[in-house]
Amino acid sequence: ASEVDQPRIQAAVREILAAIGEDVDRNGLVETPARVARMYAEICAGLHEVPAEHLTKVFEADHDEMVMVRDIPLYSLCEHHLLPFEGFASVVYEPRAAIVGLGTLATVVEVTARRPQLQERVGEMVAQALVTSGVASGALVLVSAIHGCVSYRGPKQRLTTVTVAAEGSLAEGTKRHEALLLAGGEDWV
Repeated sequence: ASEVDQPRIQAAVREILAAIGEDVDRNGLVETPARVARMYAEICAGLHEVPAEHLTKVFEADHDEMVMVRDIPLYSLCEHHLLPFEGFASVVYEPRAAIVGLGTLATVVEVTARRPQLQERVGEMVAQALVTSGVASGALVLVSAIHGCVSYRGPKQRLTTVTVAAEGSLAEGTKRHEALLLAGGEDWV
């Protein structure tokens, strides 16, 4: 995987600042291109990781019920306007023969979120990683977030968007209903 080209980002940021009519050499802006480049390297670091690769450490457990972690913080970047969106993900999965550490679920959400994308894709990628890795027979992810592109421009409202993604055994029927309840989607069942 390629790394972030920070000098290229710096040049682009200087150009954007000049294009909006700013003096790119004024005191407050001189270091801005470098700061922005470091920020993009950080908030897009997930582009260079595969979420399922974090699901390799499993623990044997005699557990055949769903496992859930609610309200995992997430910070991402809307691919339409390159403005941030932030919120929470609740992850429910039905384990196969083993379980993953609860912190691992938070890591998978973080790695998935750190890239330009749509909110719907965060949930889809987390659910797919759990099922395709073999950790889960089914997974459901509820994501609720506030988007900068709605808060800072356009309607200028702090609206919460909620999306659900499910794979495998939790994609439909009674198990989906139970997983939604666990994830806090009472209004969605």
